[in-house]
Amino acid sequence: MKTFEILDYGFESLPTENIDGKRYYVTPTGEKYPSVTSVTGLLSRDGIKKWRKRVGEKTANKISTQAARHGTSAHQLFEDYIRGDNFEEKFKGAMPTTQQAFISLEKELNQIGVVHGLESPLYSHNLQLAGRVDCIAEWNGKLSVIDFKTSAKPKKEEWIQNYFIQETAYAKMFEELTGETIHAIITMIAVSNGSSQLFIEQPSDRYVDQLQELRSQYRTEYGL
Repeated sequence: MKTFEILDYGFESLPTENIDGKRYYVTPTGEKYPSVTSVTGLLSRDGIKKWRKRVGEKTANKISTQAARHGTSAHQLFEDYIRGDNFEEKFKGAMPTTQQAFISLEKELNQIGVVHGLESPLYSHNLQLAGRVDCIAEWNGKLSVIDFKTSAKPKKEEWIQNYFIQETAYAKMFEELTGETIHAIITMIAVSNGSSQLFIEQPSDRYVDQLQELRSQYRTEYGL
């Protein structure tokens, strides 16, 4: 079991408020910003509506609930591993599907270098966004945003553009708060068949532009 070096930046906690069913983070200076996932979720909204209509609400609710529970459990186990927080006992007590998710990504997790943030609260006045980043760490010597995902099936790159936009948001928030540059955005996916996927991109201007367009759309629709 690897021992990770974790740096403490002392990021301030961000209280949350629910307004009209949407989660907002309250910054240390009192601004209320929507979560990154709420904003990037606009990209997949229409596709999800079509899927729910196709499979039916009951089936859709069941699949969504199971996927959310699995994703949350796997994320927690990944975090426990990096923190070295009683991991072996927690692994033994986890569901088999959660154990499999960890086994799928163990090799990739062990390539993570010095950790600069883990479930860290971040925000940006420039983007007017906030959220909690899965992981910011050194990868092959380069400071990177690392996002942990679970999936029932392997993903194609063109299907996960919203992931890259989301990770770019965390990169820009971290840069604004620390002055340190993020050089890569990395998506690690644990697939239910036991395989893993690794996508490495750069937080390019293209993703920033798409993020700003989505933020503008969100503001138009929800007024915040």
